[in-house]
Amino acid sequence: MIEGARDEEPELDFPRDEAETGAATVTRKKARKGKSAELFPGATQQASPNGKSGLRSAVEMYEKLRTGPLAGLRVGLLHGRLDADEKEVMMHRFQRGEINVLVSTTVIEVGVDVANATVMVVDHAERFGLAQLHQLRGRVGRGAEKSYCILMTGPKVSPEAEERLNAMVRTQDGFELAELDLAMRGPGEFFGTRQAGLPEFRVASLVRDRKWLEIAKQEAERFVAGPGPEVTAEERAHVRAQLKQSWQRRYGLVEVG
Repeated sequence: MIEGARDEEPELDFPRDEAETGAATVTRKKARKGKSAELFPGATQQASPNGKSGLRSAVEMYEKLRTGPLAGLRVGLLHGRLDADEKEVMMHRFQRGEINVLVSTTVIEVGVDVANATVMVVDHAERFGLAQLHQLRGRVGRGAEKSYCILMTGPKVSPEAEERLNAMVRTQDGFELAELDLAMRGPGEFFGTRQAGLPEFRVASLVRDRKWLEIAKQEAERFVAGPGPEVTAEERAHVRAQLKQSWQRRYGLVEVG
């Protein structure tokens, strides 16, 4: 979240993992000894006084860090409500070393290349999807210095979130994480607007039956290529009509424009 209670919009809660929530902190210097408990209260996970969900916002963490435990460092703030010029200035300052710690929402998920950024802390990591966590982790370790990605969670972690976090610890292979993310969240609709969830296949599974789906795709391409000795033009026309009728609502979106 950016500011707290004003960000709590129920219509943005699906998929809950992918919302721009929590505060991700990138820093070039290790936090000083004895300060971690003060920064992140651990199991107590104090809720924000401005919000109902108990999530800490980026603005809240920025104020807490720059006036408290990290008062001796230069702390910056970056989020999606800043205009383009402000974002660019903030990132250039971070790249040049004028800012030691950058508190940000997931606006930094991609396109940030700061070679000497060495520590990433993702707050409320249980609410992020695997793809997001992997992208965020990729913002550090881009230089020669040893780097760390620390995942902080709230007091309640669902079994699904636990599986995502365990996968992040187990591997840094983006292909493996992408496949697991596909299995857990689903690809959404191919001919529609839903961006997550399992497709309405009667039998097949995208992960389990990938080999057979590839064969089915090749057969479908061969069928569409043109009539041959095995399939007549009339049969092709009949199949096309049936498909269009069955997928009329969703296929209509493909034909728009």
